[in-house]
Amino acid sequence: MPKPFGLRSFASDNHAGVPPEVLAAIAEANVDHAVAYGEDPWTARAAQCFREVLGEQAEPFLVFTGTAANVMALRAACRSWEGVICAETAHMNTSEGGAPERIAGVKLRTVPTPDGKLRPEQIDPLLLGIGDAHSIRMRLVSLTQATELGTVYTVAELRALSDHAHERGLLVHLDGARLANAAASLGVPLRALSTDAGIDLVSFGGTKVGLLGAEAVVALRPELAPDMQFLRMQGGQLASKSRFLAAQFIALFEDDLWLRLARNANAMAARLADGVRGVGGVEIVQPVQSNAVFARLPRSAIAPLQAQWPFYVWDDPGDVVRWVCSWDTTPEEVDVFVGAIGAQCAEG
Repeated sequence: MPKPFGLRSFASDNHAGVPPEVLAAIAEANVDHAVAYGEDPWTARAAQCFREVLGEQAEPFLVFTGTAANVMALRAACRSWEGVICAETAHMNTSEGGAPERIAGVKLRTVPTPDGKLRPEQIDPLLLGIGDAHSIRMRLVSLTQATELGTVYTVAELRALSDHAHERGLLVHLDGARLANAAASLGVPLRALSTDAGIDLVSFGGTKVGLLGAEAVVALRPELAPDMQFLRMQGGQLASKSRFLAAQFIALFEDDLWLRLARNANAMAARLADGVRGVGGVEIVQPVQSNAVFARLPRSAIAPLQAQWPFYVWDDPGDVVRWVCSWDTTPEEVDVFVGAIGAQCAEG
């Protein structure tokens, strides 16, 4: 079978394969028969793993995709006349095909942010008209960690946002597709960016840190958990062979595999950023705080580079691109890519 790329892709961490530890866990779960629909020992152990890393109140519900996790979280928190405040760049606003509004039936109210991060003072203007039947009632603030621009909320920033939202009767959801990368970047436990920061619901990302079609919605507020099983079933996200999703999360949490994988992705992004800082015509336009680098390139250099190393043009038809490193990106691959960027920019 031909290789899909000449070298590793820098387009997305979704392009990476599955770590051998996770594949081994799937194989180990593939023994004999097990009760379906989550009534198996692996799913019970995975739930306990979530409680060990996020706190005893955590109630996880395994699903297949991050979009499904976000939609489930919104459905659990909001009624159809309620709305969600999020950054304009939030994945649920830009990259989920309208699923949050079509399936969850709630309105997204977006806020422009230069770095993808909401501030507490940006919430209040959207709360006008609460109680008026002509207005959407805001119910939830959704934060993306790490953001779609690769930036990371600090623990203090999350705490301030949660406190501000709760004081105004709002719940807080964390789209944690790259939560592992954010925690690795800050050097803090996963619960520091979720439970301890006052978050009520988490879409916990597994795919971008190496899992195979395994994500989770985690209720951190007990009253949000009871309806989740029905929402998951309605959304077509209840896995009959749940043990294969659960086994992956067990592998991810045990021995802090998530941390090693995320650290490598982050370190490779930092290496890439450091390598291109001295290249003429290249400008890094966002702080490199997780596993993504956003840079401005000469337009003439973009297409030739993409022909060998897939990556996204972020503001097409502009000149800002996004490079994403993965759990399996190597220093050698980064260095070759940096050399190609330098050569192409010099040629352009």
